[in-house]
Amino acid sequence: MDGWKKGRSASPTWCWADGRGMAYPEKAHELLEFPILLCNQSLFSGDQGKGVGIGAQEELSGRCQRPGGSKTNSSWPRLLPRHSTMHLLGPSLLLLEYLAFSDSAWNFRHPKTLYAWDGACVWIPCTYSSVKGGGHTLDNLTVYHNFTYDKKTKHYNGTILYNKSLKTKESTPSQERVQFLGNNRNNCTLLINPVKVNDSGLLGLRVTSGTDKWMASLNLSISESAPQPHIELHQEIREDQEVTVTCSLNFACRDYQVHLQWSLEGSVTTSTILSPERVATQSHLSFQPKWTHDGKNLTCQLWDPMKQRILSEKTVLLEVKHPPKGVTTVIQNPTPIREGDSVTLSCTFNSSNPRVTRYNWNSPGSQDHTSQKLTIQKVTWDAQPVKCEACNQWCSWSPSVNLNVLYAPRDVNIQISPNTEIQSEKRVLLQCQYSSSRPADVHFFWKKDGSLLKEGKTLTFGQIFPEDSGTYHCLVNNSIGQTSSKAYELQVLYAPRRLRVSISPKDGVVEGKTAVLTCESDANPPISHYDWFDGKNQDLHYYGQMLRLEPVKLQHAGSYWCRGTNRLGQSQSPPTTLTVYYSAATISRRAALGVGFCLAIFLLAIWGVKLQRSWKRIQRQQGLQESSSGQSFFVRNLKARRTPQAERPASLGCYNPVMEDAVSYATLSFPLGETDTRRLRDAGSSEMREIPPSRDDRVTYAVVQNCQAADYENVTPEVLDDEGIHYSELVHFGNGKRALAQEGVEYVTLKH
Repeated sequence: MDGWKKGRSASPTWCWADGRGMAYPEKAHELLEFPILLCNQSLFSGDQGKGVGIGAQEELSGRCQRPGGSKTNSSWPRLLPRHSTMHLLGPSLLLLEYLAFSDSAWNFRHPKTLYAWDGACVWIPCTYSSVKGGGHTLDNLTVYHNFTYDKKTKHYNGTILYNKSLKTKESTPSQERVQFLGNNRNNCTLLINPVKVNDSGLLGLRVTSGTDKWMASLNLSISESAPQPHIELHQEIREDQEVTVTCSLNFACRDYQVHLQWSLEGSVTTSTILSPERVATQSHLSFQPKWTHDGKNLTCQLWDPMKQRILSEKTVLLEVKHPPKGVTTVIQNPTPIREGDSVTLSCTFNSSNPRVTRYNWNSPGSQDHTSQKLTIQKVTWDAQPVKCEACNQWCSWSPSVNLNVLYAPRDVNIQISPNTEIQSEKRVLLQCQYSSSRPADVHFFWKKDGSLLKEGKTLTFGQIFPEDSGTYHCLVNNSIGQTSSKAYELQVLYAPRRLRVSISPKDGVVEGKTAVLTCESDANPPISHYDWFDGKNQDLHYYGQMLRLEPVKLQHAGSYWCRGTNRLGQSQSPPTTLTVYYSAATISRRAALGVGFCLAIFLLAIWGVKLQRSWKRIQRQQGLQESSSGQSFFVRNLKARRTPQAERPASLGCYNPVMEDAVSYATLSFPLGETDTRRLRDAGSSEMREIPPSRDDRVTYAVVQNCQAADYENVTPEVLDDEGIHYSELVHFGNGKRALAQEGVEYVTLKH
């Protein structure tokens, strides 16, 4: 009580309270004469955990008052709220006790609030020391629950959970719910096992050491079930950057083991904190977050290994900063893409944190490279793979996507074997090639000179001939279209063949004009050398393709043939006849000669006829005279003249009346004998006497035929006409009975 008196004359000052059950006075010995003012102020961190001695207490009103009982004005600090003043009742009592023991100072260090749940235990780590130095030990420890201070008796009232003298060395029985685990020098650790929900409240530790007394207080918060752990994220989480997440529980008790476990895999470190500053259990999870963790739950569970059950858990939503993840290029065309189609592509992604702000495309020639969709107009057959990039503060490229454009076969061409010159009757192989096709299923066709030849990839000639030469195309088609190769000119080399000589003009040439003889041939390579021959195989020593005769002479008429030679061989043509016609001048000369010749013959013929007639007359006369039986006859020639035929074209001839066709009728009458009274007239008369009917005379007809031979220029007639033949049959009959035998026949042949 002496210490109380020292401060009565001192001036009043104020106190501070931190709202956690502790109050710290300044010049507290002066408060005995004045009311206590407790205001809502904060303590310095260095004063945490310090207890106070309590000597007096005043019931607080709703307002903070000045010394003397007057109410504070606006310049005074305001009174704490009602719920805060409840927490300050305990500290105010401690303050009064501190005033009573103002000469002693103790430092107690222990947690301000301890948490547990029904059925668990509470470990209260506690240390103490005396500000007066060593040598001071505790004599007694009393633990109050929800204590109050009695101003009349100057003692504390409340439920006493533990009371023990620390001078003895007896240990606390383990069956007691509250156990003192410390000593009387510096450790005041307590264990309450088990705790109950009604253990919540203010817990006071009343200690004495000689004449010194001290009251330390702390709060117990006991819940019906285990509280949720707390998850702390100390930094921004980024993809692929290791991060450590802490799950903490403000509970630890050596007699009640718990585990904290995570819903993600990683490196886990668990620690238990039992210190005067803090009681907690912590688990540290270190992992490398992936973009797939973004938006996922991270759970920390409080696990009871004894009961094998989850007591509580805490879940937080992970927010992992990452580039867009995914990114995928999607083709939006509903059907397969053909060459020349328009293609629309879209850039999609699965996740992005933060959101995507722009897009990029790698497709050249397309429009709008910054939007989410891309349109390619008239896609080419060889379109390159397309990919897109989605960007937030980072960028991610999608995998390349192949457009797989369908197109007709490309680069169709013809390969030939052998690739050297092709000679007739050799083996030749043509192959149809192409570089690419989508789809790959193709068919091959061959065309020659525009006409379909056959189907197949190869075209084989076991023996190739000149007729196989021509323009070849190879066609390759698939379900998209058909592609043709370039024209391939197949040339077969061969020696000259089919030579012939053509003559212009072809119907013959008139002498003096020009005749052109051409050696026509079929050869590859063309004929390089010609030789000309006549019908007698005489070399004409002319080596051009055309033999020109100018002017043409009659002696040029005849047959000609040629021979052609190239580097592969030679061949010759069959003979061809050149016909040369007389010119008009020649025809005139020869006609004049013919006419003269004909006139000469005509005159000679007339003269011959006259001679013949004379000779016949003489012969008849001689015959009549020599016939003793009077068997003389006369011959009369009757001639019927016909109109001469027209001359044939391009022929020489003349008209000779003597040589014309004629029929002579000879009537032979035997003269009468001496007993006959009739006589014949002269043989040259035009009439004859009528023969008596009893006379059986016979008549012989002589037929004269004249050949009709044409005189052609330069041409020998193929068939000689038969000359005219005169047949004369003479039958002689006498008077009276005559023998039936034929007396004689004479044949007379006349030629012109």
